[in-house]
Amino acid sequence: MDLYEYQAKEMFADHGVATQVGVVVTSPKAARDAAEQIGGTVVVKAQVKTGGRGKAGGVKLASDPADAEAKAEGILGLDIKGHIVNKVLVVPASDIAEEYYVSYLVDRANRSFLAMASVEGGVDIEEVAATNPEALAKVAIDPLTGVDRAKAEEIVAQANFPAEIADDVAAMLVDLWDVFVGEDATLVEVNPLVQTPTGEVLALDGKVTLDGNADFRHPAHAELADEQAEDPLELRAAAKGLNYVKLSGEVGIIGNGAGLVMSTLDVVAYAGEEFGGVKPANFLDIGGGASAEVMADGLEIILGDPEVKAVFVNVFGGITACDAVAAGIIQAFAILADRGETPDKPLVVRLDGNNADVGRKILVEAEHDLIEMVETMDDAARRVAELAAQGA
Repeated sequence: MDLYEYQAKEMFADHGVATQVGVVVTSPKAARDAAEQIGGTVVVKAQVKTGGRGKAGGVKLASDPADAEAKAEGILGLDIKGHIVNKVLVVPASDIAEEYYVSYLVDRANRSFLAMASVEGGVDIEEVAATNPEALAKVAIDPLTGVDRAKAEEIVAQANFPAEIADDVAAMLVDLWDVFVGEDATLVEVNPLVQTPTGEVLALDGKVTLDGNADFRHPAHAELADEQAEDPLELRAAAKGLNYVKLSGEVGIIGNGAGLVMSTLDVVAYAGEEFGGVKPANFLDIGGGASAEVMADGLEIILGDPEVKAVFVNVFGGITACDAVAAGIIQAFAILADRGETPDKPLVVRLDGNNADVGRKILVEAEHDLIEMVETMDDAARRVAELAAQGA
């Protein structure tokens, strides 16, 4: 789960990281009130879970409360890379002498953790890495020892932080590691980390991504979820316990096993090029022991997506045999009909593996107008892309 800036900075403050929490508001009038409460010049910052806010006009200085109200009015409702701004953060304006960058992240390639730091902050770190890679220090972190003061000082030294703030940056790196480990995060990033003219070091912005697999250790993390910002189909799927991710496409995908589903996405995307760029509409893994109820829940979610024009059910029978899957599909149609969700979009079904012949026979004998059997994965992907294009 990605956090908003204000949530990340509140988490920072809880772990002793020097930052500015500010006031979160959802209306121009509330922004004016917040500015009056803070006093002086403030910054009005769009709260969206994407980068590039400044370039998109989502970060503005306001000289007084009336100006803060006007700036908030201009930012609220703004579309930033497909994210609509529904709230803004009002914080005191800070004088900045220098801007830096620090982060911790999961280094999946090396099955470890990685610290990154640069004295060139305030810009896209990808730009720094591409144009001046020597300015970005990358320091491997041993998961067993983590970041103590000595390791923090090593990161500071490799990034060439100025001597006058080295101690303060090292201390903040230790606190940020406490955020990373203590909150079970996969990313903790500060850009910019700033030095004020008086020498103070502040986390002026913050980005945190939490590992959902660790939610059982952090009940309070549930309060950080923003249902307004979440895709409603993903919320419905999560409520049903389905492993579902919404994508932008026309072909609904149901498979058993993450690897098979990922392969299916690729094959459908490739086949869809022949039919005007038809693409997969979702990732949905119903697992190895899917019941008729699970299949019905999956179909209900996918058919509830108005962008879906056709559905591809791609199953390799294993522990759950293909005949059970086929029976589940037929039962799923009946369950959906009872729920008032009668399917009206074509399903292309490919069954392989354990009892595949029996499963295909069940579907053929059902003579359902919407179900079409195709033997191979490539042919099924091409057929479902064709049907989706016809239904567009």
